[in-house]
Amino acid sequence: MQFLKNEINILSAELKILDKKLTTVFISISILQTVSWYFSSRLFFEEYLYNFFSNNGNADLYEFLYWFISDFLVLFIFSVIIIKYFLKEKLNDYGITLGDFKIGVFYSVFFIVVMLPLVWIATSQQSFILTYPLLERARSSWKIFFIFELATILYLFAWEFIWRGFMLFGLKQKFGIYSIFIQMIPFVILHNGKPSSETFGAIIGGLLLGMLAFRTKSIYYCVISHAGIMFSIDLISTLRYRTDEFGIGIISFVNILKHIL
Repeated sequence: MQFLKNEINILSAELKILDKKLTTVFISISILQTVSWYFSSRLFFEEYLYNFFSNNGNADLYEFLYWFISDFLVLFIFSVIIIKYFLKEKLNDYGITLGDFKIGVFYSVFFIVVMLPLVWIATSQQSFILTYPLLERARSSWKIFFIFELATILYLFAWEFIWRGFMLFGLKQKFGIYSIFIQMIPFVILHNGKPSSETFGAIIGGLLLGMLAFRTKSIYYCVISHAGIMFSIDLISTLRYRTDEFGIGIISFVNILKHIL
């Protein structure tokens, strides 16, 4: 019993010197991401809500809208509440600011331009063409496609905020530039299950987006870059799919232009 008492005293002493901000960031992100995984997911919608929309022709779209909107609520709104009312800090300090506008716009455009050729190559793979857009019906309806893409921006805003905003800037004071590497780890892990080239690419993407947020002190340019890349993946994959009878061929740029025009 004395041994146990000593261990408890040692643990209590360590807990008393914990940094409140760091502890809050680590624990709250763990909780929010877990809530997101189990309750804001497509799987949750399919198991508990799909029957309410089963007779609706847009049930598949609602499934994604549920995912994107509920994740915005969990990952962004709840994080904002924690920052403002528990940590009592300003959102500007977590990337909700224009920051360095000129640098941000320059790197956002540069990042998208550099990535486009890589996206073109990646979307020639069958795994990409048959995966993106995630909403399969968006490949055959431009109306559904653009509704899906607009909702995706909402989701990506929350996604960028939780990693490049709340986590990166929440850890920056203590870990400095190493906060870029810390936020990259869960970002990559959450890409597991996607095409392997995308998951490996997330290592570089996570670092570059982290560096962009760190340099500009803003998440907005990360949102622009991430959303721009995702939109190009979805658009090119859809165009390849729609200009190929089987949706799996390597379609030329000329053929796609013909399809658009």
